[in-house]
Amino acid sequence: MKAKQKDQYERVAKACEAVRKVTDFVPKVALTLGSGLGDYADQIEVKSEIDYADIPDFPVSTVAGHAGRFVFGMVGKVPVVAMKGRVHFYEGYDIREVVMPVNLLRMLGAEILFLTNAAGGINPDFHAGDLMLIRDHISLFVRNPLIGPNEDRFGTRFPDMSHAYDPELSGIVRKVADQNKIPLREGVYCQLTGPSYETPAEIRMLRTIGADAVGMSTAVENICANHVGMKVIGVSCISNMAAGISKVPLTHAEVQETADKTQPVFTRLVTETIKAIG
Repeated sequence: MKAKQKDQYERVAKACEAVRKVTDFVPKVALTLGSGLGDYADQIEVKSEIDYADIPDFPVSTVAGHAGRFVFGMVGKVPVVAMKGRVHFYEGYDIREVVMPVNLLRMLGAEILFLTNAAGGINPDFHAGDLMLIRDHISLFVRNPLIGPNEDRFGTRFPDMSHAYDPELSGIVRKVADQNKIPLREGVYCQLTGPSYETPAEIRMLRTIGADAVGMSTAVENICANHVGMKVIGVSCISNMAAGISKVPLTHAEVQETADKTQPVFTRLVTETIKAIG
């Protein structure tokens, strides 16, 4: 197992080397583009791009709408790398594969990870199309990506998660939302495995334990980012109300449609937040 873990670090190093052959750009903020932000790269003053498929031994998304590309460039005066598409545990990847991009982003120099996603609303006060600042998360149902021998070159064996989502950066999101008159919910996000949507009984359970929204990504990426010393912000687009709250059967098309409608305001919130981070 030790050799296997060593290979993981070396894989990330080789991936970093492959990216560096294309660009020497050093990002400050790394941004994962969830559903509804697929066209966000249009907001970036692009300096370089590289497809995941051109990076050796790098996981590639199989989900429709997830392009699979790193986009390097500037948002205002802030150097950014955007992940246009992410991989998910439900695609059949090992959980370490799912978070490998986070390790690579850190190795490329990123200090802040801005996580976005589409999520189902559990809080009955929420509505489809709302944006939710993630204050905290619950990750009980997905394998922790740090299980196994620890690689000290990535981070400590037992990373503290008291402030999994950085309070100062979250404060910037709140301020930006207020200044731009963008309604902003706040809550706790829970990651389940997917790909099936949750049952009404599962949603009742999640509501009981304190979840406001649920999705199939983000928590494991947050854990990995905290492990490697990155500060994290998270914002969810509430693309639908969860099973048992909504009386309408859930479909991926509905999720994508709502996320697309929310895109202009979501884009403004992300852009102005990145500029405010400076």
